Amino acid sequence: MAFLHRVVNGGGILEREYAIGSDRMDLCLRYGSTILGIELKVWRGKKGDPQADSAALASLLPRGDAKGERASGLEQLDSYLARLAVDFCWLFVFDRREKAPPIEERLSTQFVSTKNQRSITVFRA
Repeated sequence: MAFLHRVVNGGGILEREYAIGSDRMDLCLRYGSTILGIELKVWRGKKGDPQADSAALASLLPRGDAKGERASGLEQLDSYLARLAVDFCWLFVFDRREKAPPIEERLSTQFVSTKNQRSITVFRA
C-alpha cells in the first residue's frame, strides 16, 4: 500500500475495508473524480494437495477451472463495482504457497470482464 500513499499525499483519499452495502472492498482509492476499487487476495494453498491448490486459486480469482467458480468471483467484483458506480477495478493475488514458482514465473497481468462489461485488471505476484 505504500505506493498508494503518493496519491494520498497528492490530495487523494485511501480507505481501507471500504463498506459497500453489507460487503467490504479491501481498498478504495479516490483522487478527484476518479474512484478505484482494489481487492487483495492471498493464495496460500494447502500443504502438498494440488487439488486444494486449484480450488483455492479458483476461489481467489475471477477465473477458475470450473465456470461456476469463475462466475462467482466475477459476480462478487461486479457487485462491488456496481455499488461504487464505476466500471473498473484492480485485483491483486499474492501467491504465498509453500511451493510457489519463482516470482519471475508468477508475475502476470490479465484483463477480464464481468457479465455487465466491467473491467477487472488482475495482477499476480
